[in-house]
Amino acid sequence: MDVDKQETMEETILVGDDLMRGPPSPVIPKDIASHVLEGVELCDGILKNLFLCLQINDIEPFCQDEIVLYRQCAEKRDKEIRERMQDSEYKLGVSMPLEGAKERATQLQSEITLLERRMILASGLGGMEGFRQRWSLHGQLEDTRKRLEALNHGIGKRENQSSTGEGPKSSPAGKRWFFCGVGWLIYPTLCVLWIYSTRCVGSANSKGSSIQLYS
Repeated sequence: MDVDKQETMEETILVGDDLMRGPPSPVIPKDIASHVLEGVELCDGILKNLFLCLQINDIEPFCQDEIVLYRQCAEKRDKEIRERMQDSEYKLGVSMPLEGAKERATQLQSEITLLERRMILASGLGGMEGFRQRWSLHGQLEDTRKRLEALNHGIGKRENQSSTGEGPKSSPAGKRWFFCGVGWLIYPTLCVLWIYSTRCVGSANSKGSSIQLYS
């Protein structure tokens, strides 16, 4: 056995179609684009170098470094953008008016239905053009579903907080009546004054007033 002999691995030659192996770059809605794209590396310079290399050499095998660099940058960029889009939808579900958030959810659901219909139509197209349309539509469909899921998660969280926050509101009054009920027969007048004064203090504080009553 020749120890100096080493097995050679066939080198993989990347072409432009290899950039379509993963999901396509996400389509960013205009209303959240400024927040989503802030501080994100858009890979513009790397893409420009790739086009320049292809323009000079005319064939992809001579632009392997540029293709690899752009694919790595694009994968990182698209992952960050998708995370930010979902986070933005979640925050909108939590913060914007409830009716507006539900209208947005309805709009996203309509977009999903439209994309599903377009996917059905594209399924009948053959060749590379049909593949590219299905590839692009599938990416948009998955991204829109994730956005709707994040939005509904935010809406659901706010609704849960609202429902859990309603219970404690009546508990202070209930406690006051409970404790007064024990000594009502002994100190009825003091109980009435204490309940009245504590209600006034709570009402004044909730309105931002500086008026305070002390029992």
